[in-house]
Amino acid sequence: MEYTDQLNRKISVDSAPKRIISIVPSQTELLHHLGLDMEVIATTKFCVHPQSWFRNKTRIGGTKNLNIEKIIELRPDLIIASKEENEQLQLEALEKTTAIWISDVHNLAESLQMIESIGALVNKKANALKLVVEIKAAFEKLKQSLTSPSKSVLYLIWHNPYMTVGSDTFISDMLSCCGLTNCIQETRYPNIDIDEIKALNPDFIFLSSEPYPFKQKHIEELQKELPASKILMVNGEMFSWYGNRLKIAPLYFAELLGKLKGAAAIGS
Repeated sequence: MEYTDQLNRKISVDSAPKRIISIVPSQTELLHHLGLDMEVIATTKFCVHPQSWFRNKTRIGGTKNLNIEKIIELRPDLIIASKEENEQLQLEALEKTTAIWISDVHNLAESLQMIESIGALVNKKANALKLVVEIKAAFEKLKQSLTSPSKSVLYLIWHNPYMTVGSDTFISDMLSCCGLTNCIQETRYPNIDIDEIKALNPDFIFLSSEPYPFKQKHIEELQKELPASKILMVNGEMFSWYGNRLKIAPLYFAELLGKLKGAAAIGS
């Protein structure tokens, strides 16, 4: 059968794939949620959910440093990848040996499209459609709860140098879903220095739990420079994992917004 991925590439697979390798953490977790198990034969070292797979599945390197030789030896009939999270040259090498379905997710709508497409690809269409309905309902409930005027946010993902998220990223779309405004108008993941942060003077600064493991000391460092900004650590998986974690992300966002409202009198 022929399928189209999110780069508009056509791939052909024979019926439901039986030897799948996932090289994207959020999509690995999605495959488990859709009801697969033995069909997924390997994942990356960053595919930490579910824990049972992390402990027991074969690992084939990192998302950007794949063990190509090992993957070929495993003889997968499908690899599920991501344009942003995987390296193009490695994917080009792998597609010479097997079918590769590549996602390209920048917002909630594209994540839902990805879930439906992968569900059809792995013969779990009904499970995928059910998940999409549940995610839409959760985000609609969040949307209806938003009553406060938008506040500006600087979302940091790296330290030394500081790195933030641009307006075209999935994380930025999640901020928008929270009724918050990303104060970065550049695209992708630009570096930013402390003087630039001061000039932006954001209402809030979010320090993501991944990929850089921010700690309390980083909050204290920034707070000295930006006494008027509310700075806190946030769960990076909730803002950047675009699979089934989206089902529970709106509840996390609502709780986070409650903390912000209490700390900064949002809506007053």
